[in-house]
Amino acid sequence: MIKWHQVETVLLDMDGTLLDLHFDTYFWLNYVPQKYANKNQITLIESEQILFPLYKSFEGTLDWYCIDHWTKELNLDIALLKSEVDHLIQVHPHVIDFLKKLQSLQKKVILVTNAHQKSLALKMQKTQLHDLLDQSISSHELGIPKEDPNFWRALQKVAPFNKETTLFVDDGVKMLESAQQYGIQWLIAILKPDSTLDANQFEHFYGINDFSEIDWS
Repeated sequence: MIKWHQVETVLLDMDGTLLDLHFDTYFWLNYVPQKYANKNQITLIESEQILFPLYKSFEGTLDWYCIDHWTKELNLDIALLKSEVDHLIQVHPHVIDFLKKLQSLQKKVILVTNAHQKSLALKMQKTQLHDLLDQSISSHELGIPKEDPNFWRALQKVAPFNKETTLFVDDGVKMLESAQQYGIQWLIAILKPDSTLDANQFEHFYGINDFSEIDWS
């Protein structure tokens, strides 16, 4: 149970937390493999056999989230390809109401994302969520992914916060564990980051399916 009178700062993930992860899931598992197959004149199955292990090898690093890295690695214009399917970028239900409630309570609201700056810019342009945020920070600006506990020390330098009065919301267990290790007091897991997939299970974190489940009492 969140004690809202004790919370001063709310740190929010973007993909899967505020935005439906379906865009990213579809893009990397369907759209990119098809474009890679077309470009290299191979079958879709062959493309997947090349790409999926390659993705795996970069998981948890900044390169995995970096548009410029994948543009060079795959010889595809990833930023352009993302713009081609940007109609799939959707805000999760109840997010707008949640952010407006935080504004009314005068909480400091900071977006902290592993998304590359180009992806962040595209999604903010499509959703206009930046109007409801005090600050947006990409881990690429800090040179450390959120999975690394040192991320939070670096974040302190550009967006100071008191970890004892801070809430962090994310859909990734590694990110939540990293924040917990750093000492952030309040943690919430998003159980259904992708609207087209079943909910995830978190053993050690309080979880919600969407922001309508927040208890403001």
